Amino acid sequence: MQQQAEGAEQPIKVEFDNFEHGFPEGFGPGGWGHLAYAVGLVFAAFQLYVAAFNYLPSQVVRGVHVGFLILLTFGLIGNFTAKTGFGRAVSWLVGTAGFLCGLYQWIFYADLIARDGDPTHTDLAVGTLLAILIFEGTRRLMGAALPLMCGACLLYWFFGQYLPSPFNHRGYDFDQIVTHLSFGTEGFYGVPIYVSATYIFLFILFGSFLERAGMIQLFTDVSLGLFGRTRGGPAKVAVFASGMMGTISGSGVANVVTVGQFTIPLMIKFGYRRAFAAGVEATASMGGQIMPPVMGAVAFIMAETLGVPYSEIVKAAVIPAVLYFASAFWMVHLEAGKHGLVGMKRSEIPSAWKALVARWYLVLPLAALVYMLFEGFTPLYAGSIGLALTVALILGASITLGFSNTVIRYIFWIGLALVVAAVSRKGLDIVQVGGIVAGLVVIAALTRGGRATLKACRDSLADSAKSALTVGMACAIVGTIIGMMTQTGVGTIFGSWIIGLGAKSLFLALIMTMLLSILLGTGIPTIPTYIITAALAAPALAKLGVPLIASHMFAFYYGIMADLSPPVALAALAAAPIAKENPDKIGWEAMRIALAGYVIPFIFVYSPALMLQNGDPMQAQLGFYGAVALATFKALVAIGLFGIVAIGFLFTRLSWIEIAVAFVAALCLLGDFRFSDTAGFTLAAAVVLWQWRQRPRDAVAAA
Repeated sequence: MQQQAEGAEQPIKVEFDNFEHGFPEGFGPGGWGHLAYAVGLVFAAFQLYVAAFNYLPSQVVRGVHVGFLILLTFGLIGNFTAKTGFGRAVSWLVGTAGFLCGLYQWIFYADLIARDGDPTHTDLAVGTLLAILIFEGTRRLMGAALPLMCGACLLYWFFGQYLPSPFNHRGYDFDQIVTHLSFGTEGFYGVPIYVSATYIFLFILFGSFLERAGMIQLFTDVSLGLFGRTRGGPAKVAVFASGMMGTISGSGVANVVTVGQFTIPLMIKFGYRRAFAAGVEATASMGGQIMPPVMGAVAFIMAETLGVPYSEIVKAAVIPAVLYFASAFWMVHLEAGKHGLVGMKRSEIPSAWKALVARWYLVLPLAALVYMLFEGFTPLYAGSIGLALTVALILGASITLGFSNTVIRYIFWIGLALVVAAVSRKGLDIVQVGGIVAGLVVIAALTRGGRATLKACRDSLADSAKSALTVGMACAIVGTIIGMMTQTGVGTIFGSWIIGLGAKSLFLALIMTMLLSILLGTGIPTIPTYIITAALAAPALAKLGVPLIASHMFAFYYGIMADLSPPVALAALAAAPIAKENPDKIGWEAMRIALAGYVIPFIFVYSPALMLQNGDPMQAQLGFYGAVALATFKALVAIGLFGIVAIGFLFTRLSWIEIAVAFVAALCLLGDFRFSDTAGFTLAAAVVLWQWRQRPRDAVAAA
């Protein structure tokens, strides 16, 4: 825990906008920092209790979770920005008021159920205060864009009855709105905050412990060993490492600032332009949100919203995620060829095999997580077991470091494996697993290295509480939009527009949904962007024949693309300080690198087999797996063509005519008209063959 000296009263230098990407290191100065650290630990302990036992009613869990979010948000912002101790005290008092609002759900749980629909004056006061604190806390944490959008929805909720038809509604009283917003399960305490209170925090903690165990170093070493010597190797390392990082971290910005610290300078060193290097990392890192098995918070929200197992979301996302990273990989390969960039020397890269042999055990928690998800275990259970296994590995490694004899180390690990096997004969029980972890904690506490590891684990718990704030507050405030839509039914208006467009052209309906998602995403994070777009447009797309998972994933993808799109481009902003380059330049480069990523959602809408979903047009002729193979092949060719268009290079630099033909070929493969595939493949073959013929001439000319 990094803190300033006790009693220091100067504010910590920090840019306000950076809170959206996470807080600075530490918890604040002096005793205020210790207070925030302690609250973070209690918050994490509560979440672990919920994950392991979950005996509390769902509404209570949601209420206490929101209370902790408000308390820690105001407390930390006060710690980092207030100039005096009095200012920090006021911030903590305001946060405490928010915590008590959440605790109100627990204390009066039975009474609130009994008087549902007939709130008391105290209920209305608590509900109103809760709304004010959520709006103000989100504004301080993330800026004004999201609170303003939710505030506009709140104004419509209160005064929409005065608008002309079809935009008006029947009108609602103050007590109806506050009750629906602050005490039901369709407002602040809706599905998003339920997911935040259960899955999201647990998986943030899971990723944090894996990182502390050395997973980032393993990913980096394996990536370097596999691709470091290839053409443009450093950029390929960035793409591959960020893709693997995405398997444990669903935060694109977090990927940029962790993996990017190594990969961006490496790419610049080997000849890539600063803007391009940062754009590669931003593009690859944002893909972490679509890379199974973790996929960030949205995948959990999607599963709860659709009422399907989380494994179904993971299964649907696999091929598009691989295609996204394949497109980024292809882009950097072409850029390297265009500028003659070479790989790294053998002496500069580690051995991928040796890295795996040395730290193979770090893959076990991730493998166990994937196995349990696909075996039908709930994400909460799978995440709990995965986290316990990670902690056991961390503690076991620290304990065995104190053993000078290698044989004793092997005996320890074999003994630990036998104990786990014994208690799991009839299925893993969380109490027994917790007992094993507790035993390891006791042993670790008796060794010098073990005590340091326990302190590091304790710090990870508190840091995870900090990391959960942005996601949690976003999930809470978007409850305003969900509550407004469920009570007023206004979502049907926008849905009818989408359906009206789709009756003429599904393509136009998809374009409208894409623009909505990107426009929303330029001002607000991916999670609320997905929630809003999915609530407005996804049901309409489903009525137009788009599979439900595909319609929701379509909205999700473009929420991610918004983080790469200027003028905001959050991922580019995170990469800019590392690359020492203008964020706008990085954003435009990221859009170019991710060009294929912008079209993948259109491909899986027209070819649902790409998401392993039924309903593909070719399924009747080729069967399910035949349709999957054809859709995947078409997508690979299409993103290959878009890469050629974006970079302007294949075997040699392309002329404008070649670029135009390649672009038309790619569009044909995306289209759904007579002979579209035939035309697309024919034009693609023509471009590739022509480029191949041009290659020897360039080589002779160069000689």
